[in-house]
Amino acid sequence: MRKILLLTLLLAACSTQSQDAIARGAARSTVTKIVVDRFPGAPVEPVLDCVIDNASATQIYALAADTIGGPTESSIQIVADVVQKPETITCLSTTGLAAVLSGAGA
Repeated sequence: MRKILLLTLLLAACSTQSQDAIARGAARSTVTKIVVDRFPGAPVEPVLDCVIDNASATQIYALAADTIGGPTESSIQIVADVVQKPETITCLSTTGLAAVLSGAGA
């Protein structure tokens, strides 16, 4: 809860575009750790791009909040949910990441 409050206070001082960029950057940090742990051997950048580009704003902010303390079970579930979205599956399949798709429920 404290992480979310801290993130909210930091973002409140920024423009909407800056808030989005900061949150997406922080979320990328959390997602990177999850991808490296859950999908060993997968190329991180393409997976990261597909997940971040297909996550909702709420999911982005939740992932960004977990940057401070590291990935939680909730952030792992968010990434798993995003990986299973049709848009993310399309993105991953066009970048040749079948290994990630086969482990999407992991």
